Amino acid sequence: MCMNIGIICEYNPFHYGHLLHLKKIKELYPNSNIILVLSGWITERGDLSMIDKFKKTDIALNYGVDLVVELPYKFIQSADFFAKGAIEVLNKLKCDTIIFGSECNDINKLINLSNIQLNNKDYNLLVKKYINTGINYPTALSRALKDITGYDINTPNDILALCYIKEIIRNNYNIKPITIKRCNNYNNVKTEGKISSATSIRNLIKNNKRYNKYVPRYSYKNIKNAIFIDDYFDYLKYKIISTKDLTIYNNVDDNISNRIKNCINFCFSFDELLNKLKTKRYTYNRLKRILLFILLSITKEECSNLKLEYIRVLGFNSKGKKYLNSIKKEIDIEILTKYVDKYLNNDLRINTILSMNKKIKNKTEFIEKEFKQSVIIK
Repeated sequence: MCMNIGIICEYNPFHYGHLLHLKKIKELYPNSNIILVLSGWITERGDLSMIDKFKKTDIALNYGVDLVVELPYKFIQSADFFAKGAIEVLNKLKCDTIIFGSECNDINKLINLSNIQLNNKDYNLLVKKYINTGINYPTALSRALKDITGYDINTPNDILALCYIKEIIRNNYNIKPITIKRCNNYNNVKTEGKISSATSIRNLIKNNKRYNKYVPRYSYKNIKNAIFIDDYFDYLKYKIISTKDLTIYNNVDDNISNRIKNCINFCFSFDELLNKLKTKRYTYNRLKRILLFILLSITKEECSNLKLEYIRVLGFNSKGKKYLNSIKKEIDIEILTKYVDKYLNNDLRINTILSMNKKIKNKTEFIEKEFKQSVIIK
């Protein structure tokens, strides 16, 4: 039976764990269509993507994905918002299955926990109680679940899995969730064997160390002139100092705005600022997203409308093109295969800001790629 399988990935960078994920899907469900929802420059965990979405699309198609679409940046916030956007995209594209990595790899357990989060009144009361003690939201969720069920869900992919499943249940989407065992720790800063975490690989690249044995050859070939948020610290510092009201930017409240303003004058690197801002209430991921929103001028206003208005196609192979053509008449929002200013002018602004990086030699080409690059076809 041919299934339409959705995956949600950021490929920052594409490594052997991602390759295993795709190989497992093809092994278990041959002849199925694999549809990837891919984030662009901003990642859910608050990092900048090292390479642009078109290079990531090319890599994904090379390793067996059939259709690649972009998750609009306004959904790349906390796990709940990220899941909301990505699952809605998959539903619009008629996916009947989603396959994701999970540390616990127990789909029934994850479904049961998701139902508790949605329907158990004690759960919401416990979350509020823990938040009032000053801890951050993800930790409050994990502790509330543990109090009710005894299960400790605190790893990144399991937390995302709960968010995906909640969106499916909440909206009654006809999408079946399936897990594949996550075989490394996403946050591990040390490379461990062939399948190492994206975090550890980014650290190698950032520090100009050899990393070729940790990523497949075609991925390695495409990781050139990688960029990092650290490269933009001087611009970020100027933006913070020169902006009177930081609370116009997404996720910035009065408390964190004051902390940023009080810290910035005597911080001289991104990590130094991040460490000075860190408290129990703010996770590193949330703080990184906040600083990225400030750097890229992403405001509360532009992220307030979380209605999915379009699907931007980044690439496909012949199989993916055939599948898209077979369903596009049933899709009730616009399908974009080229730049449309009405929807993507803010994406162009982000590209223009990122072009200020000194590492980027051909700045015009970097900016123009956003509106000149056509759909990648394999």
